[in-house]
Amino acid sequence: MNFRIDAPKPFILLLPLVGMGLFIVLYVIAALNYPGGSFAMPNKNGFSFWNNYLCDLLDHYAINGELNSARYFARASLAILCASLLLLWAYLPLFFPVKSYNRSIMWLSGILSLGTTFFLTSGTHDITLRIAGIFGALAFITCFIELFKIGYFKLFIFGVVCLFIFMVNYYSYETGAFIRLLPIIQKLTFICCILWFLFLNISFYKRLKSISNEHNNTE
Repeated sequence: MNFRIDAPKPFILLLPLVGMGLFIVLYVIAALNYPGGSFAMPNKNGFSFWNNYLCDLLDHYAINGELNSARYFARASLAILCASLLLLWAYLPLFFPVKSYNRSIMWLSGILSLGTTFFLTSGTHDITLRIAGIFGALAFITCFIELFKIGYFKLFIFGVVCLFIFMVNYYSYETGAFIRLLPIIQKLTFICCILWFLFLNISFYKRLKSISNEHNNTE
């Protein structure tokens, strides 16, 4: 698979960082506006960190039956996060200097995973999650291989830890094992993955900035 991507100005890679920050802010606002109810305690008011899933904030109706006013903030935050990570992933092949089939698979599977995630609010939650999860796992693994090749071992190790937590989350979701802990596992997965994307983004920004400075100094 051959594709050509022109290097962006380094400041472009600040946009995903802003997007990830907005995602967190909007999701906190959504949690504060959630009417209430979880599968463990359907009639309890408000959002429970220990019992609610993040996806509960996306639904049209809260679990307690009330109209979910939090959904606007949650859906906006999800859209911003996906768009931000799509921007990062679209340029990510430039982080790795050697072209390869693995790099192409990384790029395509990441784009497909993030593009699929946009449909989490379409009423096909389980199917969407499974498709996005498969492509996402493939994108992670191929990215880890590239990170290992260029010597970014800390990012590589942290990424492997994130993938392990992600797989525990997925296993619990599919089998019902540790189901009472799943809301916590889900949030831990999100926190770890967001941090990994954050560190990846910063590393990519520094690399582009360094290349840009070297280019300017030679002119």
